[in-house]
Amino acid sequence: MIRPSPVSPQQPAQDAVIRTVSLTIRYGDFEAVKNVSLEFQRHQATALIGPSGCGKSTLLRALNRMNDFTLNCRVTGRVEYAGRNIYDAACDPVELRRRIGMVFQKPNPFPKSIYRNVAWGAMINGFRGDMDALVEQCLRRAGLWDEVKDKLKQNALQLSGGQQQRLCIARALALEPEVLLMDEPCSALDPIATSRIEDLIDQLKSRYTVILVTHNMQQAARVADRTAFLYLGELIEVDETQNMFTQPTHPKTQAYLTGRFG
Repeated sequence: MIRPSPVSPQQPAQDAVIRTVSLTIRYGDFEAVKNVSLEFQRHQATALIGPSGCGKSTLLRALNRMNDFTLNCRVTGRVEYAGRNIYDAACDPVELRRRIGMVFQKPNPFPKSIYRNVAWGAMINGFRGDMDALVEQCLRRAGLWDEVKDKLKQNALQLSGGQQQRLCIARALALEPEVLLMDEPCSALDPIATSRIEDLIDQLKSRYTVILVTHNMQQAARVADRTAFLYLGELIEVDETQNMFTQPTHPKTQAYLTGRFG
């Protein structure tokens, strides 16, 4: 249940890039996400937090219809983007995923060169501009250009884990998305690589809307402008991150943030 305005303040509706309305997601008879209504604000980073199995990743994947690839998954309610419900039959999910990109928990570069990893999506989507400039621009935005500019023909699988993750971010940016979804993007990385990804998120939100799932409370506090807490598929509380971590309103939020469960 979403609590009243003092608990779940929302910015003006015109600032929302994506909003869910009474979103429920089921796997067979299991309700993974229950009647969630939530807004994601333009040029902000929003963190989805909560214990394992609470519906965070399921909710994230629903925002660009990645759940379409999951058997027995049924979605009711609405996910609104660009003025329409993305689950309407007229919505092209391929075009949707170009506008709402995704970076997964484990880096998944193609077994191709660094250059072709970034260029591939743009190529197959008919990009007709200066590909060299696009690759450089995306690698710069992903904070990777200075490390790879002299080895663009090298196989991307030879990069370190942190570099591979930043390459996957660059690959997503090459499609010129408006929104970037990140599903625990640092969980497989060491502290130094994690710090670089967090710095990158802070830079990216000036151009993109970032929505990330994280189990790391410190990470949410460092990078997110707003934080939403989910528990057993329900949205318990959403607030500005500083308020959430210093003055949580719901007892379940307070219990989770203080380590009493999760």
